Amino acid sequence: MATSAQRGKIIVGVDGSAASVEALRQAQRLAVPLGANVEAWACWDFPAGFGAYEAMGVEGFAHEAAESLQLAVAAVFGPHLPRNVHTKLVRGTPRPTLIGASNQASMLVVGRRGHGGFGALLLGSVSTACVAYAHCPVLVVTAPEPARNQEPRPAHASAGIPKTTPEGARSQ
Repeated sequence: MATSAQRGKIIVGVDGSAASVEALRQAQRLAVPLGANVEAWACWDFPAGFGAYEAMGVEGFAHEAAESLQLAVAAVFGPHLPRNVHTKLVRGTPRPTLIGASNQASMLVVGRRGHGGFGALLLGSVSTACVAYAHCPVLVVTAPEPARNQEPRPAHASAGIPKTTPEGARSQ
């Protein structure tokens, strides 16, 4: 449970996906009327099996995560970051890192990317773990649907039905 000193912080997991960009946008929408701060966290770690080469440098992995974070922040806020928004680059895998961070937050916001065989039906592994184990409320945000060019629908159900003549022939 968040203490009184921690109530004004919303932590957002940002990985550069459309869902995480929307999660950042929604976190700010919630934070403004509440007077809360938003921390956009980008988590990074070495890939499995990288251990032997870890001493060679972390710049590539950390740089990629930092770049994704900055692009997401720019997509939501443009060139001017609001005063209540802060970014944080954190070494660690997203699940345990964000769950641990939830101890310091009044809310955790994550995106749902929907990858995998049942992506449209199930939450992703990170969002599922956060919902199950976070120490504060969790908001899971999906990416906005792309705009579709739809044919205009008739205002009345019968408006789109062609008229027929008494003989059964259609008229225009």
